Amino acid sequence: MKQPDRLGTGIGWRPEIAAAVERLPGLDWVEVVAENVCPGHLPDSLGRLRERGVTVVPHGVSLGLGGAERPDARRLADLAARAEALGAPLVTEHIAFVRAGGALTASPRVEAGHLLPVPRTRDALDVLCENVRIAQDSLPVPLALENIAALISWPGEEMTEGRFLAELVERTGVRLLIDVANLHTNHVNRGEDPVRALDELPVGAIAYVHVAGGLERDGVWHDTHAHPVPRPVLDILAELRSRIDPPGVLLERDDDFPPEEELAAELETIRAILAAPPPRAPRTQVQGAPAARTDDADAAREPASRTAATTAPVPGTGPGTGPGTGPGPGTGPGTEPGTEPGTGTDAGPGTEPGTGPGTGTDAGPGTEPGTGPGTGTDAGTDPPTRTSRNAAADPAARERLGLAQAALLSALVAGTPAPEGFDARRLKVQIRALAAKRADVVAKVAPELPEILGAGYRHAYLDYAKSRPMRDGYRRDALDFVEHLLVAAGPEDPVARRRLTRWWQDRAAPRPPRRAARFVRAARAALVRR
Repeated sequence: MKQPDRLGTGIGWRPEIAAAVERLPGLDWVEVVAENVCPGHLPDSLGRLRERGVTVVPHGVSLGLGGAERPDARRLADLAARAEALGAPLVTEHIAFVRAGGALTASPRVEAGHLLPVPRTRDALDVLCENVRIAQDSLPVPLALENIAALISWPGEEMTEGRFLAELVERTGVRLLIDVANLHTNHVNRGEDPVRALDELPVGAIAYVHVAGGLERDGVWHDTHAHPVPRPVLDILAELRSRIDPPGVLLERDDDFPPEEELAAELETIRAILAAPPPRAPRTQVQGAPAARTDDADAAREPASRTAATTAPVPGTGPGTGPGTGPGPGTGPGTEPGTEPGTGTDAGPGTEPGTGPGTGTDAGPGTEPGTGPGTGTDAGTDPPTRTSRNAAADPAARERLGLAQAALLSALVAGTPAPEGFDARRLKVQIRALAAKRADVVAKVAPELPEILGAGYRHAYLDYAKSRPMRDGYRRDALDFVEHLLVAAGPEDPVARRRLTRWWQDRAAPRPPRRAARFVRAARAALVRR
C-alpha cells in the first residue's frame, strides 16, 4: 500500500468559525463536510485557504457504506465531484449505516439521520468490503474510512473492532481515519480497550486522525464535538503516536464554538503530543484503560490486561452487560448541523478509525486472512475459511444484514419492538438522542418553525417523531412535520396556522412562489403581527 500523503495539523472547517480558521497560525489543512459544499459554488473562505496552499479534504457522511444495499451511484458521483472541485488528495467516509429498508427487505426505506454501527460479523464484513470496492472504483482519489462512536452493541458479534478494521484493510486496501475520541467513547460506553484496538490495527494504513471533545453524563460518554478535548482522548493520541507518526491530525469542533484563542491552544496541545519522541520504555497507560504492552512484547502479542473499567465482554462473546451496548446519536463532528447524519453518542452533529498489523495468529496486512484460531476473546470465532479478497458478497448475506438493520432502525425511530439481544436501556437512550437530534437539526434547516411555534416547537416535534421516521433527509422531514401539524388541526393560534400553511405551500409546491407573491405574503404577515 502506498504511504498516505502527509497532511500535518488541521481543523474542521465550519461556516461559523470560517474567519477564525483563516487566522489560525500554522494551519496545514482543513476538512469540510462534503454534503455541505457545492462544487460550483465553494465558500469564499475555502477558496482563500486553497490559494494559500491549505489542503481541503471532503468528509462524507451520507454514503452508508456499512448498509446492506450497494452504494448509491449518485451519491458517489457527488462525492467524486467535490473531491475534484477541492483538489483533494483523498476523501473520507464512515464505517456505518445511515438508512435501511427498501427493495432489499420489501419494507419502507427509513433514514437514521445519524451514523449507526455495523455489526462486527462475517456477513457485515463481506458486504462492507464489496461496498468499499465499489466506492473505490467510483472515486478519483483514495478513500479512507472512519470508526464511529456508539452507544449500543450488536448481539452475537464475531470480532473486535481492531480485527474487523484490520481485515477490512487487508481485503480492500482502503485507508483508515482513526478517531481517537471515538475510541474513548467506545471505551466508556461499551467497555472496549483502546490500547487493544490500537494493537490490532494496521497503523501503516492510517491516512489521518480525528481528535474531539465530549462529556460524560449519567455514566454515558457523549461525543459532542462541542467541548474541549479531554485528557483521556489526548492520552490515546499519545498512545497512537508511540506507534506511528500519523500523516495528519485534525481537531473537530461542531457546536458551541470557543474563542479563537482556545482553538489555537488546542491545536498547539496536539502539536506538542505529535512532536514528542516515541517512548523507548513501556508505553504509558491510557487513563482508564488497561496497561499497554512494551515494544518487546509485540512478537508475543498477548491480550492486554484489563482494569475494572474495562471488564465488559468483548464483542464476539455475547451482548455486553455494562453501560454501552450500542451506537448513539452524535452531537460530535461529522456534519454541519441540520444536513447530514452525525456520529457520536449525543443528539447533534457527528464524529469519526485506526490501523496496525493483526495480533497473534490473526493475519495483518500482507498475509492471508487468518485461518487459524484468533487471539484474546476473539479466539475460535472465525470459520475455517473466509471470503476471498475480491469475491462479491453473498446476496443472502446482504438480505440477512438488511433485515437486521431494518429491524434495529425501525425500533429506534418508528416505535416498533426492539430486536432480541439488544440492551433495552441503551436502546431507550439511543431513541431519545436520535429524536432530540432530529428536533435540533430540523430547527436549523428550517429556523422559521421554532419562530412560528415558539416554546411549543420542541414538544410538538418530539411527539411527531415518536412513530414517524425520517424518509428522505432533514429538509423533507421538516415538510412532513408541518404537514402533520396542519392535518392534525394544530396549532390553535390562527395566525401561526396561516404562517405554517404558507411556509408549507412555498416549499411543497412544484416550484416556489414568484417574487411578487412572496412580497405580498410578507407584507400581510407583518400587518397581522402588528
